[in-house]
Formats: sequence, structure tokens, C-alpha cells
Amino acid sequence: MLLNERDDLYVDTIDAGNIDDLEDSAVIFRDRPSFQQLRTRVRDLCAGFPDEYWREKDLHREYPQEFVDAMTEDGLLAALIPEEYGGLGLGISEASIIMEEINRSGGHAAACHAQLYTMKAVLNHGSQWQKDVYLPGIADGSIRLQAFSITEEISGSNTSAIQTRAIRDGDDWVITGHKNWTSRVDESDLLLVLTRTSDFDPEDRNGGLTLFLVDLREVRAEQPEAFRPQKVRTMFNYATNEVTYDGMRVPSSAVVGQVGRGFRYVIDGWNMERVLLAAEAIGDGYWFIDRAGSYASTREVFGRKIGVNQGVQFPIVDAYMKVRAADAVRWEACALADNDAPVGAEANMAKHLASEASWEAANVCLNTYGGYGFVDQYDVERKFRETRMYQVAPVNNNLIKAFIGSKVLNLPRTY
Repeated sequence: MLLNERDDLYVDTIDAGNIDDLEDSAVIFRDRPSFQQLRTRVRDLCAGFPDEYWREKDLHREYPQEFVDAMTEDGLLAALIPEEYGGLGLGISEASIIMEEINRSGGHAAACHAQLYTMKAVLNHGSQWQKDVYLPGIADGSIRLQAFSITEEISGSNTSAIQTRAIRDGDDWVITGHKNWTSRVDESDLLLVLTRTSDFDPEDRNGGLTLFLVDLREVRAEQPEAFRPQKVRTMFNYATNEVTYDGMRVPSSAVVGQVGRGFRYVIDGWNMERVLLAAEAIGDGYWFIDRAGSYASTREVFGRKIGVNQGVQFPIVDAYMKVRAADAVRWEACALADNDAPVGAEANMAKHLASEASWEAANVCLNTYGGYGFVDQYDVERKFRETRMYQVAPVNNNLIKAFIGSKVLNLPRTY
């Protein structure tokens, strides 16, 4: 069972100049050659990294450096960087296709997705100096930006409660604190870190936070004792770390935008992160459905193919329809993002719906394979572990419900 006949779907919005009508318009799906060409480009690259590659990396918890290098050399990780800096100058729609196709091929885009979604904070709010110095290197692969350091043990999803502090000292800032989730630090040259630069103000819950773009090459060379990452082993192959900042000194040029407004800047990155991770979950969903459908069409028990049984077939169909529904909201979010329209609600809904749909597809696929689904050589159990993350990270689905309840439906705030 293959879904290739649906691969060329895309969202065509109304006139981009009339943003007021955009949110009320129906989402129209059509064939768009450039999107299909991009899908083919990503698939061709991913074909060089088959199931065996990802299975081996998962077994040893190794970073898929060869895959990331190939993505970099092809220019795909520079998708959102403007052409003037050497990037592809594409939109969120195209970036989401890249992420979807990686996961749909059987890979895991978490190895490199941050280099796409962190771009929004830098592109929208970074200084001209930061763009001139760093973007060309990120585009050509000589500089890696994969690390986003925000979450702390005590604050969790309550970002306004973070305690990592940056204190002004002459022309420098000195950062001290601890982050319990900072992924791909060892694979990054640059780091985005959110700190508190003034005390919490209940009248401005999101104020007092400042975002820094840190050059880790200089930090590692000049003050290694001030930056101490420690690897964290997770249930799937994910290069993440705890990080201790012990008086890490960074220049004022590292500040992104204005001091005290960092929370508003990371929201740009978060919304893009939601959209791109929704696309990854959708890629997983289609992968599970493809595998379940293929197995159900070939596996014979009691003298007939198991896909004949409605108890096997109907759950696959249900999962497929839910993935398709989530995909539609993902494309709505992409359309809004690419037209610079408010996208918070749609980005969060897309992530929620896609993560729930991919998880249902994962369970359906595992049930279809039966005992073989637990055997690593079939890759179902690996993808099963990987797709479970999307319900929890980068934001828990329950928090998304609370956000939609208060911000969209005007219900009482629950957080």
C-alpha cells in the first residue's frame, strides 16, 4: 500500500496581500511542481540512508553525522536562509516538506531540525552584524547552529520562571545557570540561550528575558570551565544534554534584538518549531501507514492475507484519515506563516493533531505486525519510540489545549 499518489499535495492560499481573508478562506490543495521536485530531491538524498543506517545509529545512540553532512552539502538545511546569504530562500512550506520526507523515508529529522526553526529568531530579530557574520557560514555548512537552550528543571514549560541569569559586566554579559534540555550542543558551533536579565514582574510575565546567540567555538577555546554540557540518554536516539553555565562570558554583540524582549523572539522560533515538528509527525504517520498497509497486503494467516480482515484493515484506514486531517491543518499553518500572518493557534493545533495521529498510526502498525513489530529489524519499534516524543516535546499536548482554550475560545486561563 503506497501513498505516492497523494505526495504532491500543497496549500494554495488566496491573494497573499489580503491577510484578513486568509484565515477565513478554505484551504485548497493542488499539485505544485516545485513542491514535488523538492520532495523528490529529499527522497533521493534519503535513499542513501536506508533503514539499516538508522537502525545502527539507534542501537549505539550515535549522532547521524553522515546524514546531516549530506543534508548540509545539498543545501537543504539552509532552506530558510535568504539567497543573499547563500541559502535557498524558501518558506516554511518547503521546510516542512523537507522534515516530513526525512521521517517518511524512515529517518529521524530531530538530528537537524533545529537549524531550520532557530532561523526565525535570528532572521526576524538578529542584528545585521549577526546575520552578516553567521548566516553565510550556516548556509555553506562551515558553521553549525543546532542548539536551543531554554528549558530548566524547575520552570519546565513555564518559561517565564527560568532562573539562568545574565549580568552585565562592562561590554560583556556573564551567564550563570543550568538548563536540563539542550540538544545537539556537541554538534553545534552556535547556541541560542534564553536568560533572565531582570527580575520577574507579574505585570509583565514575559518580560525581563534576553536571548543570546553564543559562539561556542570561542567559549570552548577560551573558557571551557564556564560551559559544561553533560549527555542525557533517552529512550530513542536523540543527542541531548544538560548544560551548566558557570560565569560564561559573552560579548554584547551576542544579544539578539533588545535586552528584556527575548521571550517574544523565541516565540517566532517556537511557532516554526511546532509547524516543522507537525510535519515530522505526519511523515511518521505516513511511514507507519505505508508499512502497515504493505504488511497487511502480503502477510498470510489461515490461508488468506490479513488485510482482508476488517479488524486489520479498518484501523489502518482510520489512522490514515486522521493523518490526512492533521496534514490539512499543518498546511493551513504553513500558509499563514509564509504570509507573515499570526500563526500561534494553527501551529500549535497542527503539532497536537499530528502527534496524536502519528501515535495512533504507530500503534496500528505495531498491532498489524504483531510480534514482529517488536523486532528491531522491521524498524517499527524504533519509529514507535521516536514518534512518541511529539506528544510531549517541544510542548506537552495538554498545554496546547490550555492555550487554545484561553487564547482562541476565550475560556478562563488554566496556566
